[in-house]
Amino acid sequence: MASCFRTTASPQASTLNMVTPSLRAEDCSIALLPRNHDKNRFRDVLPADRCLPFLIAMDGDSSNYINATLLDSYSQPSAFIATQHPLPTTVKDFWRLVFDYHCTAIVMLNQLDHTQFCPQYWPEEGVLRHGPIQVEFAGCFIKGDVTNRTFRVCNVTRPQDGYRTVQHFQYSGWAPRKDVPPSDVSFLQLVAAVDKWQEEYSGDGRVLIHCLNGSARTGVFCAVTNTCEMIRRQSIVDVFYSVKTLRNNKPNMVDTLSQYQFCYDIALEYVDSA
Repeated sequence: MASCFRTTASPQASTLNMVTPSLRAEDCSIALLPRNHDKNRFRDVLPADRCLPFLIAMDGDSSNYINATLLDSYSQPSAFIATQHPLPTTVKDFWRLVFDYHCTAIVMLNQLDHTQFCPQYWPEEGVLRHGPIQVEFAGCFIKGDVTNRTFRVCNVTRPQDGYRTVQHFQYSGWAPRKDVPPSDVSFLQLVAAVDKWQEEYSGDGRVLIHCLNGSARTGVFCAVTNTCEMIRRQSIVDVFYSVKTLRNNKPNMVDTLSQYQFCYDIALEYVDSA
């Protein structure tokens, strides 16, 4: 389960590969339990036990595992949750994760593809129930490559908890089977929209990010977000540090040399636009 860039790497990228810790089977013992096998989309992209978010047990469902990893932002511990696009059988777990871990933003970086068992897990109108979690559609608008949906999420078995407002950012600018998006500006607009929502409306809520496997594209988003925050706070550009920090907990984050280079391109675009 070790990760390395799949192309001839630059010296810095090669160093990054060398300092990225590999995950052994014993590091992922919970994900590898027989009862959890069908909850993993890919057998070579598994969360480490030490970074797992655990779902709260509910009546009739004692399972607390989901293929997801808690990750630090530049300034806050466990500010991100990286996960795979939910399988048809794990949509209920996905929304439990959103509610249990107070996620106020969901960032979607892949396309809906039923051939890949990627269901639409949200309502376009009205209300959907996923076990005890109720998801109510509250609005939608589209700006460029980003579709913003607003949901009201609650646990009907715990009405005293109230509802949570969750913003869903679906990014359509990243085509299937492409290492990187075609536009630096478009991706930076996505990062800025999520940052604005988190800063102005969500308080200390977490950001849940997913792509097909919860690593490559998700890693790019997290690395870019952390690098931009680093620039704002300290006027430093250190993509190596951003990616290395993520890979300490999830080795598959930022999976190719072109994705690593894209993180630098975005950082330069961000500096130029400041």
